[in-house]
Amino acid sequence: MKEYKVLTQKDRFFAGKFDPEKLEAAMNSYAEQGWCVITVATASIPSFGSSREELIVVFERDK
Repeated sequence: MKEYKVLTQKDRFFAGKFDPEKLEAAMNSYAEQGWCVITVATASIPSFGSSREELIVVFERDK
């Protein structure tokens, strides 16, 4: 059986501001716990009068 984890820019690792170095640290931290990245995507999030792109990383590991 597998379990999944989703990491977004709103995750505690980023403290509200996206930073590639923080993304790398988060991914390495999850890797130490046995998580493997299975996909990375962006989602268009609607906001007041416009939209913004948000990074989404999906991890998987054996349960």
